[in-house]
Amino acid sequence: MELTSEKILSLQDLTMNFNGNFVLRGIDLDVYRGQIIGYIGPNGAGKSTTLKIMLGLVDGYGGNVEIFGEDIKKSDHAYKRKIGYVPENAEIYENLSAAEYLSFMGELYGMDREAAENKAERLMAEFNMEDVLHTRISSFSKGMRQKVIIISSLLHDPDLIFLDEPLSGLDANSVMVIKDILEKLVKQGKTIFYSSHIMDVVEKISSRIVLLKDGRIAADGTFEELRKANEKGSLEDIFNQLTGFDEHKNTAERFVSIISEGDSHA
Repeated sequence: MELTSEKILSLQDLTMNFNGNFVLRGIDLDVYRGQIIGYIGPNGAGKSTTLKIMLGLVDGYGGNVEIFGEDIKKSDHAYKRKIGYVPENAEIYENLSAAEYLSFMGELYGMDREAAENKAERLMAEFNMEDVLHTRISSFSKGMRQKVIIISSLLHDPDLIFLDEPLSGLDANSVMVIKDILEKLVKQGKTIFYSSHIMDVVEKISSRIVLLKDGRIAADGTFEELRKANEKGSLEDIFNQLTGFDEHKNTAERFVSIISEGDSHA
């Protein structure tokens, strides 16, 4: 796997337990400038916990986390100004307009208010949302809110971007736009940490895929490397093989058979 020399993120023997239950059991991972890391795993594998630790949202972990060469335990949190984050379930200030929310988020990241407002207006227009720039977010659809959240995570031009199910609620055209945006950001030297259950998207956009299982890394490599190692076709097939989940077809068959029991229209 070809890597650039600049290390952006490093996890060393990362562990985390909640009430004696280990969620992370020793994660070692180095991420380099210009990579899109597809971070996948079944529910409960520790994906979201890893992201929250790296973002400084969770304390009490074991091991070391370095971002931009700084130990985040000892850092003054200035590194966070160079980070963008789209959470899986984002809290958003619904009583604000999109313009108010985005300028507020820009200022939190150290942007000048006028610069934040100007950039937010232009980015909203690229998503064909200029007409609702001054409309309260409470009236927005899920897809519209998601676009505002994505804009807020990129407004300050971060170097490291964490995305947790970023395509949730987006229509097919918007998904294509976001995928193209991510590819262009990486060409600019940005580093993207992408966590999702949508395997075909992870497969297509990731330069490297890290699969987590039971709090440990079960696989790490390009899609081609994982496919060669596991003799499977799609990333979904590889995922099912490595996580031991091969019951999906039987489950579907049983589920449909239960639905079909009797004939309610007879």
